[in-house]
Amino acid sequence: MGLGRIIARFQPFARRTEKGNKMKIGVLCSGGDAPGMNPCIRAIVRAGAQSVGVDYRDEIVGIYHGYRGLLNEEFLPLGAREVSGLTSRGGSILYSSRCKEFEAPEGRAKAAEILKRNKFDALITIGGNGTLSGARDLGEVWDGKIIGVPGTIDNDLLGTDMTIGFQTAVQTGVEAVDKLRDTAGSHDMMFIVEVMGRLCGDLAAYIALAAGCELAEIREIPTNIDAIVEKLKTFKEKGKRSIIMTVAEGDDYGGAYEILNGLKAAGSPYEMRAVVLGHVQRGGVPCPGDRILATKLGISAVDAVHLGETGKMVGEVNGKLVLTPFKDVVVGRREGPMDVMTLIDRVSV
Repeated sequence: MGLGRIIARFQPFARRTEKGNKMKIGVLCSGGDAPGMNPCIRAIVRAGAQSVGVDYRDEIVGIYHGYRGLLNEEFLPLGAREVSGLTSRGGSILYSSRCKEFEAPEGRAKAAEILKRNKFDALITIGGNGTLSGARDLGEVWDGKIIGVPGTIDNDLLGTDMTIGFQTAVQTGVEAVDKLRDTAGSHDMMFIVEVMGRLCGDLAAYIALAAGCELAEIREIPTNIDAIVEKLKTFKEKGKRSIIMTVAEGDDYGGAYEILNGLKAAGSPYEMRAVVLGHVQRGGVPCPGDRILATKLGISAVDAVHLGETGKMVGEVNGKLVLTPFKDVVVGRREGPMDVMTLIDRVSV
């Protein structure tokens, strides 16, 4: 399914003076946190307030702990001052969680009743595939407007070129690899660095390219241990003293330790160590790219509900803001970063 057929361009940021169109909008974060969620919350709150050229005067209500907080009615009104300084803060001031109760039809029916009873007109959800799937299912039992914003470091969603948090996670990975390179070069070693990306290899590929890694292993390409060993032998013959390989946690062979054991058994010429970056990739101050994307998409989400849109995710494709129906976002994952993998091969000599 091509993106051109599942997305619809729209024109946010319009200069309006719409009075009498005040809405009560809930906003929540769900699933894994991602750097840039706080700037997105800030943008949603301030876009809904009265500002130059736009007179929404919305009531924005933060919902703590994602869908779990919705079921527990953990609500907090948010104004322009409450979100001051959020552009540089990692994590989420609304916190996040996963909620088994919400996954059941009874849980979603309860959520719909709570939203109706509290007179919400719209809900904006920030998160990844699970968050958007929940928003899709909630939309089947609640008649309010629901717009999703892509917030996940994995960059695995259709309907947007980049997700909020991805660029910062790449930066975090590159900084870690740069430090490991110093040790690898000092000891003639190879480091195998496992990064997140259970269903998408973008993190492993982009970190490898930016950090000058010699190898990257992602789920989209089957891992061939014998072929890797042959490459390592060639590198050794050429006098390369340090090797860094990134591995996506969703790799078909397993994680960093499984690949290390496989390479050792197959005769790797390098002494090797495995490093798992883990949850450190989710934290930290969001980089400028994520702050800008989060602000664009947060404002776009508010504009979308005022334009009557629902059941869709806002994203940016080829520099254009787009809306993609939830059913098309959650149906699959992005294609693998094959072009990036080719670039890694071309410069790893």
